[in-house]
Amino acid sequence: MARLNPWRWVVLGLAALYFLVPLAASVVFTVDVPGQGITFDAYSQIVSTDGFVSSLVLSLELALATIAIVLLLMVPAMVALRLGAPRLRPVVEVICQLPLVVPPIAFVAGISTVLKWGPEYLSRTPLFETFVAVQNPSFPFVLVMAYVVMALPFVHRSLDAGLRAIDVRTLVEAARSCGASWPQALLRSVLPNLRGALLNASFLTLALVLGEFTVAQLLGFQPFAVWIYSVGGSQAQLSVAVSVLSLLVTWALLLALAGVGGRTRTASSRG
Repeated sequence: MARLNPWRWVVLGLAALYFLVPLAASVVFTVDVPGQGITFDAYSQIVSTDGFVSSLVLSLELALATIAIVLLLMVPAMVALRLGAPRLRPVVEVICQLPLVVPPIAFVAGISTVLKWGPEYLSRTPLFETFVAVQNPSFPFVLVMAYVVMALPFVHRSLDAGLRAIDVRTLVEAARSCGASWPQALLRSVLPNLRGALLNASFLTLALVLGEFTVAQLLGFQPFAVWIYSVGGSQAQLSVAVSVLSLLVTWALLLALAGVGGRTRTASSRG
């Protein structure tokens, strides 16, 4: 097995070059201005640029709403599936993986068709106001619904791996025997043991929402990814600087998540 170690280092080195060389080139592009030398004006202008704060806040709000809804839907469903209907697990798995198969363009086309059909045929019903409300530019809830669907494959995989690592039936039966209701058994017995899986699912959903462009752009909204694209048309250096900064923030979140997950596993093993 020791003979394989050099090849592992070669693979890791090639992977590092594949990711780090474009990142380094992007950083050089943002700080090296012809005729001025090294300057960090592109990074200092990010916060003051029109639309930066509003688009970032909107993306974070959409991400928080998406995380809350997808976890509220998937956690009880996955636990109930594991306890009461294990034979349906392949069916649920196929359904949750469908967003990976459907192209984003086709997905957006379907959403657009529904949004156009609703006001036209439901203008005299109370549902008309619902169609208008979900497209409010200040908080487009239609994007949250779309992101929930797109996040299903990642959330399902994370929760499924977490549930496979624990004995859910024993935990629930022990909690029920102590007088806990079903919601209390889920909150006090199952969820603490799924902390790592919940963090993984939340981070993947956050990364998805912050980086998603196609759905938001075609539906006419401007979260963070769309704002970066719009800025790039007139200020290329600033656009690349924002992209580099967002990538570094994402990596920082990933490292923080890994640290929290590691401490959680250590504390659980000591307990």
